[in-house]
Amino acid sequence: MWGVKIEVGEVENFFGQEIIMAFSQAFLDWEQATEAKGQARGIAIGQQQTRSLVIRLLARRIGILPAELRSQVEQLSVIQLESLGEALLDFEQLSDLTIWLDERSSDTLQ
Repeated sequence: MWGVKIEVGEVENFFGQEIIMAFSQAFLDWEQATEAKGQARGIAIGQQQTRSLVIRLLARRIGILPAELRSQVEQLSVIQLESLGEALLDFEQLSDLTIWLDERSSDTLQ
């Protein structure tokens, strides 16, 4: 971590008001970029955790998923994963997941 300590009076006397404005804008730009990166990282982590949870719940409910079905689940959007998370409570066998995925793929084709 780094920091800069600047006495405002000294900077104004030596560099003038323009340098303070440049530092202020540079800091604001850095802060916004850092915040945006943090938000994007948080969203990505949340999405991965959602995928992981749904896959674990499916495995517990209907057994370990074949690679092809697991791949299909991993390709779902977050909204679709949330929907699957609710639907899987009614699943009794692997074919229930297959039907659910087939219905979603046919929905997107129409």
